[in-house]
Amino acid sequence: MPDSIGTREGSAAVPEQAESARARLARAYPAVRALTAALAAPLSAEDQQIQSMADASPTKWHLAHATWFFETFLLAPGLDGYRPFDPMYRYLFNSYYEGVGARHPRPARGVLSRPALVEVTAYRAHVDRAMERLFATLPERRWRDAAALIELGLHHEQQHQELLLMDIKHALSRNPLRPAYRPAADAGGRAPAAAPEAAWRAYPGGLVRIGDGGGGFAFDNERPRHRVVIEGFALADRPVTNGEYLAFVEDGGYDDPLLWLSDGWAACRAEGWRAPLYWREVDGTWFEFTLAGERPLDPAAPVCHVSYYEAAAYAQWAGRRLPTEAEWEHAAAGRGEVGANLLAADLLHPAAAGPDAAGPRQMIGDVWEWTASPYVAYPGFRVSPGAVGEYNGKFMSNQMVLRGGCCTTPPGHVRITYRNFFYPHQRWPFAGIRLAADGR
Repeated sequence: MPDSIGTREGSAAVPEQAESARARLARAYPAVRALTAALAAPLSAEDQQIQSMADASPTKWHLAHATWFFETFLLAPGLDGYRPFDPMYRYLFNSYYEGVGARHPRPARGVLSRPALVEVTAYRAHVDRAMERLFATLPERRWRDAAALIELGLHHEQQHQELLLMDIKHALSRNPLRPAYRPAADAGGRAPAAAPEAAWRAYPGGLVRIGDGGGGFAFDNERPRHRVVIEGFALADRPVTNGEYLAFVEDGGYDDPLLWLSDGWAACRAEGWRAPLYWREVDGTWFEFTLAGERPLDPAAPVCHVSYYEAAAYAQWAGRRLPTEAEWEHAAAGRGEVGANLLAADLLHPAAAGPDAAGPRQMIGDVWEWTASPYVAYPGFRVSPGAVGEYNGKFMSNQMVLRGGCCTTPPGHVRITYRNFFYPHQRWPFAGIRLAADGR
């Protein structure tokens, strides 16, 4: 996997000479595609057919949809003589692009026993061969526009790599056998016996800049870079741990409506939440379902698979709050992937914080961190033209922003300006909590 596959989405400008950009993307394309196949490899055809809830998708669908993106936006309009693998796939594997046409309903993706997995694999190979021709033959006058779409398509597939693992974890957790995605995965095996005591780091208020400043790939929702006024605040130097969250559970946190937002309390009651998703108590001992199967709960590891509502309730119980995304990004300045628990670390599970370091720990990797910020457009945001403009902008309603990446985020994909977003009730992302406080 390359360290970065980045340029600009939704722009014809490529910040390299066109020839070098072509060579770089030609190397990145097979690496990203191969990783997707490798993530699916431990799963049987039966595993890859399962859709355990409407929000999740079958592995087989992820494999096909990521391929559909390249066929729909690059090959069909841009490669002379290209013949679609199957014209029906344009309908079957469209996700939400209204500008492309009708699509199969999302909650019913699990009924698509046809095409079979072997046909989806052949579809991927068909598109990969055509992409090789595109790299080799596309004229320079058309290459610069294509490069931006290829870049977007690779980052789109990386998003689906993480979704593939999120979704299969949810599906396997519903099986009474509690099967492992990959039994050899060292899910949390490096965690120390106890997490370091959390420390607080203070940040003065003032005028700060957030958002993408150029120099690499960014999604359109990360732009433009702009100024934000923040008040002085403090931020915990590590995420909330399982042990700390267990104290909230045992103190009746799920039974006290005064800790919860109104909609959160309604969701808690309606769904019967008693603990984070994938936690289970057996004879007084807590277990957690992981991609390596069910394991005893590690009290030192970051709590994971909590909704925004649970994160906000915990913060209220702890006498703190969640950070805004501007506070989070300001505190994370300079943080990168080196040493982070991302997909390349191969743990596939959050791990406890290491020894004290300069600046807050685990800002990148381990768990996505809920912020108090709604997912809305930055000042000056403009939707990209064409169907790819549906990628981010039309979802800027009723969702909350998460930052930082997680243990299943592919390398070269996350950065401190990255704005992930989910609905506040959703619990199947690898999402956790970092506390903030007002400045003193």
